[in-house]
Amino acid sequence: MILSRTIEHLKQQHWTGVFIELVIVILGVFIGIQVSNWNQSREDARLGQDYVRRLTFDLKGDLVKAREQTVYYENVFQAVQHTAEVLKEQDSDPKDLVISAYRATEVIFRPPNLATWNQIVSSGHLELLPKGAIEGGLADYYAYNGTLDAYNQLKGARYRRLVRSIIPISIQKAIRAGCSDIRDSEGFAFRFMKQCKLDADPALVRSTAQALRNNPKVATALRFQYSLLASGVPNFKANVTVISKALAALGVHSDESKDARP
Repeated sequence: MILSRTIEHLKQQHWTGVFIELVIVILGVFIGIQVSNWNQSREDARLGQDYVRRLTFDLKGDLVKAREQTVYYENVFQAVQHTAEVLKEQDSDPKDLVISAYRATEVIFRPPNLATWNQIVSSGHLELLPKGAIEGGLADYYAYNGTLDAYNQLKGARYRRLVRSIIPISIQKAIRAGCSDIRDSEGFAFRFMKQCKLDADPALVRSTAQALRNNPKVATALRFQYSLLASGVPNFKANVTVISKALAALGVHSDESKDARP
């Protein structure tokens, strides 16, 4: 309608009418653009808030897992040191040696939840996150790989392969049944059993303990296992700090998730 009136005004050379019609058109386009921008800003703000909510949920869960992994590997480290002590004592309790030697081989790994972060990055929506969040610690956490490196080294450690090749399967089954890990509802190990019961043939336990003592490679590999954990445990502790910083960058205090499990 506006276009037809404008053409009519042009034919009749009614320049005032032409000018008014053009102003109306320009104002309409301008208002339309402003409304569209306003709607997009609202949608971006809503999406940004949703990302923060989802990242916070992911990071709180990761923080719980990171704290559990740290405690777990501190216990493994203690088992390494205890094994070193009883291994050199010929009259030490065979059951104690076998259990401790096996526990010194244990590994766990809980990967971070990357789904939300990967979606944000792939969608090019990093700018929707709170100002300073990326530089404040969020990007550092998702780039951190110290715990994965430590896990891979311990999983492939010579000590782990050697000890598990010496301890008979029947004893390994007994350890896993009564002296090994406690697992969560998802099947992931997060700590050792507090009460340890080894239901195995005592004679076989004694011969296994003696086989561990008599094999010089066990003591050699154990020393390197100590070295791996001496550097690995700090990496797991550092991961807790990195996650806490990432949460702080989103405006969340890490103590809020200290006792919560995902």
